[in-house]
Amino acid sequence: MTTEHPWEISPASLQEAMQSDAPPMVIDCRESNEVAVAAIAGTTHVPMGDTKSRLPELEAHADELVVVHCHHGVRSLQVVAFLRESGFDSAVSLAGGIDRWSTEIDPDIPRY
Repeated sequence: MTTEHPWEISPASLQEAMQSDAPPMVIDCRESNEVAVAAIAGTTHVPMGDTKSRLPELEAHADELVVVHCHHGVRSLQVVAFLRESGFDSAVSLAGGIDRWSTEIDPDIPRY
């Protein structure tokens, strides 16, 4: 049994949140070449290296659920740590990243 990090959200929970009346902001922190291969519809692309410089445009969501995802969940946890230090108390990472999303939610998204 795998235990998720307390700053993570499961793919099923994210899917449910995205279908709610108040969907979260979902940030894809992967590089552009990765997004070109596979992407979750409705996400905002903010490469990990650009997070700090793009923080002003994200701050409007600081009091909301913000979900960050990458390929497997390592980079997104680093971005979540930065966002939480910056006042985003509800920022979380998609557990297992887009790879797990592809296997559990949307098999039409290519795995790489």
